[in-house]
Amino acid sequence: MAPSKDPHKPRNYELVPGVMRYSRSKMRQKTAKYKFAKKGQKTTKAAVQKPNRMITKDIDGEKNGKTRTVRINRMPRFYPTEDRPRKLKSCKKPFSQHKQRLRPSITTGTILILVAGRHKGKRVVFLKQLASGLLLVTGPYHINGCPLRRINSIYVIATKTKLDISGVSVPERVNDAYFKRKNLKRPKQAEGEIFEQKVEEYSASEERKEDQVIVDKQVLDVIRNHEEKKFLFGYLGAMFSLGKTQFPHKMVF
Repeated sequence: MAPSKDPHKPRNYELVPGVMRYSRSKMRQKTAKYKFAKKGQKTTKAAVQKPNRMITKDIDGEKNGKTRTVRINRMPRFYPTEDRPRKLKSCKKPFSQHKQRLRPSITTGTILILVAGRHKGKRVVFLKQLASGLLLVTGPYHINGCPLRRINSIYVIATKTKLDISGVSVPERVNDAYFKRKNLKRPKQAEGEIFEQKVEEYSASEERKEDQVIVDKQVLDVIRNHEEKKFLFGYLGAMFSLGKTQFPHKMVF
């Protein structure tokens, strides 16, 4: 048999997806592993102790056999008439248990460009990372209309422009539970008032408005004390966009 043209190609490879060139028994014969195995040596697996499903109970009476084996957990007496969906076991962890790491380019005070969501295209100031791993950002609202929001780090572009916000303090109550979505209540139908009913609409709470003013006031003071404050006000207020011949992976932000 002529040697393979590709020296790095393995001896056993897939002919089509799921079908190998040689079977396991053929590969065992080709590699001659049976020659190196010691005779009479058997691999022993650790015995797995299964939980007991049955238990032995003492029974009173001379003609009852004295003991009886019964189940620890009884079987259901009735079965459901329809199949109910059940959750399958998964080895995947939920997002809250993932290890959250920040990119080296994202630090406190970095100006980020949002590329998704309701405020995409706006430039915002990064304040801190929350416990869930999401980024807490603000416009500020006075400049570009972006309020305090959470956003995933995969939906932002980090720029080299940074602000020194070490003196900015964010209220402690601003956390993941703070941004939890509220369920809007639907009004109950009444006779003669079908078309007069109005669906409850979302509106920012007084608590959130107060926190927005506190945070934005501190961030705006940092921008006003900066050497290039005119540039920063225009930079944060302008929308980000790309032309036909502009590619983000070839640009430096």
